[in-house]
Amino acid sequence: MIASITGQVEHVGLTTAVVAVGGFGVQVQATPETLSGLRIGGEVRLDTAYVARKDESPLLFGFRSPAEREVFEIMLGVSGVGPRTALAVLSVLGPDDVHRAIAQGDAKAFTAVPGIGPKGARRIVLELADKLIVPDRPAPAAAAPVEPWREQVLEALVGLGWNEKDAARGIADALAGREELGASGDVPAILRTVLAWLGAAKAGARTGAERGA
Repeated sequence: MIASITGQVEHVGLTTAVVAVGGFGVQVQATPETLSGLRIGGEVRLDTAYVARKDESPLLFGFRSPAEREVFEIMLGVSGVGPRTALAVLSVLGPDDVHRAIAQGDAKAFTAVPGIGPKGARRIVLELADKLIVPDRPAPAAAAPVEPWREQVLEALVGLGWNEKDAARGIADALAGREELGASGDVPAILRTVLAWLGAAKAGARTGAERGA
């Protein structure tokens, strides 16, 4: 594994740079922020991650710090996240923001990354909840745990025709004061409860509209 490279910058492009190392020009993929700090003819040291995948040319990714490389490599373990998406996450959020979003269960933060929708963002938060741990930096005390059943219930409601915003609000309202049901993780029971609440809320709204007509 190529853990780092040190050499003179020969070229800086929009997404890549070339660094002269031992007589070879080594091309590295990097974030715009990393590339903006490079100067042709200047010396640079980059932490690197080598990615070789079946049916694809191997790529070398360069980072300004070990923290960036750590987040990149852990992101590659998420289902559906490839190296370019992982690099895009670092381009938009940075390692500290990624740690913060995971600790707080903030899936919305990842939807700011091109190519990551709400479903993919929730998957990232769920799969990285117990993997991205910052030494000597405890998660905020107010951070709520990410329940593994929530995505399943949300997807089921969206599949039944509810928009994601209303479905998410319905889950929160239907389970208010019923923490034991959420703690049980019983997806069918939770889904039935939320559907009953949403149905009652919809019927109430319709009755109110008819009375006001």
